[in-house]
Amino acid sequence: QVQLVESGGGLVQAGGSLRLSCAASGSIFSINAMGWYRQAPGKQRNLVATITSGGSTNYADSVKGRFTISRDNAKNTVYLQMNSLKPEDTAVYYCKVMISAIRGYWGQGTQVTVSS
Repeated sequence: QVQLVESGGGLVQAGGSLRLSCAASGSIFSINAMGWYRQAPGKQRNLVATITSGGSTNYADSVKGRFTISRDNAKNTVYLQMNSLKPEDTAVYYCKVMISAIRGYWGQGTQVTVSS
């Protein structure tokens, strides 16, 4: 089994910054891609950013230039640095860790609220 623990969410004013962390533990031989997704109330869960084991990144258009995803392979941890936050970034943020090409695990989610 794999456990994911997220942290770093909270309430921030528009224009502010937050850093999310997601640490994986358990029966992990290796981790492939890691990523962050978000789900606003009444909406579907959408991709925010992903990072491969080699460090290649991909971002949703809505966060490009404002968010940065990174990972620490020694700690099995993925981060999401969020700058210039906007009210429309308000959502529950979930990390996802792929331990193979087809098997992944989700974090429990962390609330991010951006006030105007």
